[in-house]
Amino acid sequence: MTPSDYIDAHSDEITALLRDLVRIPTVNPPGENYAVITALLAREMTAGGLKTRRLAVPRALLKKTLPPAQHAFPRYNLLGTRRARGAKKTIHFNAHYDVVPAPPDGWRHGGPFSGALAGGSVHGRGAADMKGSMASLLAALRALRAAGVEPRMNIEVSFTADEETDSALGAEWLVRHAPIRPDYVIVMEGGERGEVCCGHNGVVWLLVTVHGRAAHGSRPELGVNALEKMSALVLALDEHKAALARRRFTTPQGRVMTPTLNLGGVFAQGPGGKINTVPDSASFSIDRRVLAIETVAAAERELRAFLRAAARRIPGCRISVEKVSHNHPCFSEPAHPFFGAMARAVARVRGRPARFSVSTGFNDMHFFAHHLKIPTLGYGPGGEKCHAVDEHAPVRELVSCAKIYARLLAEFEG
Repeated sequence: MTPSDYIDAHSDEITALLRDLVRIPTVNPPGENYAVITALLAREMTAGGLKTRRLAVPRALLKKTLPPAQHAFPRYNLLGTRRARGAKKTIHFNAHYDVVPAPPDGWRHGGPFSGALAGGSVHGRGAADMKGSMASLLAALRALRAAGVEPRMNIEVSFTADEETDSALGAEWLVRHAPIRPDYVIVMEGGERGEVCCGHNGVVWLLVTVHGRAAHGSRPELGVNALEKMSALVLALDEHKAALARRRFTTPQGRVMTPTLNLGGVFAQGPGGKINTVPDSASFSIDRRVLAIETVAAAERELRAFLRAAARRIPGCRISVEKVSHNHPCFSEPAHPFFGAMARAVARVRGRPARFSVSTGFNDMHFFAHHLKIPTLGYGPGGEKCHAVDEHAPVRELVSCAKIYARLLAEFEG
């Protein structure tokens, strides 16, 4: 029996495991049920032939990093390892087990954590993003073991926390503190079906506050209207958007990408707002997506400089700018043999050539590709309606992905 034969014969086990995982609501924030899901995953990793450890993030770091309301929720990262006979290189698989909050109503097949099997898919929050990838990988490991196929590389597997917030206590903590030594990394999302992801955009998030002066609504000339100044500043940013649109990055598929600027995902007035007052402060967010050919630091400097210059051109406009967060872009050259091996595995299972893509969003790939400078790709079973009502993962994609992982491990030796 080949690993692919085993996976076909045991597809119900992949489905059952994913249903069990979805039924554990690992909602982040605040970080619920992390102990429960890591206990289940640790058992499954051990059954797949991995020596497994559950690494607890130190409480002092947790309290320093998380808001007080989340201090009662521990953070765990799982690390499994398997040494292969004669192997010289190590491949690392990573996935996150936390999920975004889910509305309780509107789901066609039970509630958000039903794990219902309907229409050939597993339904519920996390089925697509990204508990399905864990079920596929664990099936691949069991298949290799059952078929007596020795992997060509040493294997590391990490299942990490908090990707849906900032990964500070998840993949970032793992990269900085865990005993991992990979030569290649697969983050099990970003690419799916016939696409292998070789990079993603970065991001800079800023919050801009415009400061005015309050006055009575009947005497607006005595105040400085922060909303009016903010509106002028927002319009001025069209000039910066136009400049960014002339900056180009061409992906391996030939897709042309440009930096983007999204304004006002968050916007608010200051405290004390009332219909008959002149607003003394107003704020708006900026989401600046950073291309693989750019750096986060340069993008932030450029944006701050533009904001300062634009504010000076608007009479009475005073601003302050706060950085909320950032993530680095990353890109690994698909001509590398690792990417070729993955493309061959995808093509053989799917029956058509694989394509290489770059994601406009971001995930945990950059912690390995940018910080560790390791060839890193993204590939998983994916699914439909991530972060939305009726999120689901097709069983056929879970099975295909398991076969692809198994084939790569059986054939690629680095």
